[in-house]
Amino acid sequence: MNGETELVVTLPGQARIAWHRANRPRSVLALGHGAGGGVEARDLVALAGTLPERGVSVALVEQPWRVAGRKVAPAPRTLDEGWRALWPALAAPGLPVVAGGRSAGARVACRTAAELGAAAVLALAFPLHPPGRPERSRAQELVGAGLACPLLVVQGGADPFGRPAEFPEGYKPVEVPSADHAFKVPARAGLTQEAALTLLTDAVTDWLAGLGHASVRPGAPTG
Repeated sequence: MNGETELVVTLPGQARIAWHRANRPRSVLALGHGAGGGVEARDLVALAGTLPERGVSVALVEQPWRVAGRKVAPAPRTLDEGWRALWPALAAPGLPVVAGGRSAGARVACRTAAELGAAAVLALAFPLHPPGRPERSRAQELVGAGLACPLLVVQGGADPFGRPAEFPEGYKPVEVPSADHAFKVPARAGLTQEAALTLLTDAVTDWLAGLGHASVRPGAPTG
């Protein structure tokens, strides 16, 4: 796995892509970060470290506000604008691009999937609602993405931004038991942190393998 870096100029500012390329890629999985952190998030790092050997190139995308060192994310429309401007670089290898991300990055991927022609959408730790405010549901963003292309949600069982049981029928996520919004599991949980991340990466691998564009190479490692 390599970590080639590409800078992309967008209207909101300069963005950065960290490429983790497969030797014989079948697709690209583009992953955006959340509003409270960057591409060093444990779930993004786990996928970048696992999927290239399974035939999927992973592009970890840093939005311009993070590259510029700002601490507060801009409005959703600005995040979407940056993602749209990055898309040609993500599609440049000529492979199907699965749009994805965690938290705010997952929302960006969902909102823009149809217009950008994403092959599928991966939503990690989707913020279904603000903590304690279930009436402020963002389920329509999931529904819009799900109507446009295949969609997978992976959610922590104890995520205050939306527990798995709160998601609407047809959009129920793969659950990582006891995990919080950052997919961190407490010491008292029935599985280790490593096992929790393996559950996540295996779920994504299996889902990608089932997509029509054969995102995971047949015979590639699965665990």
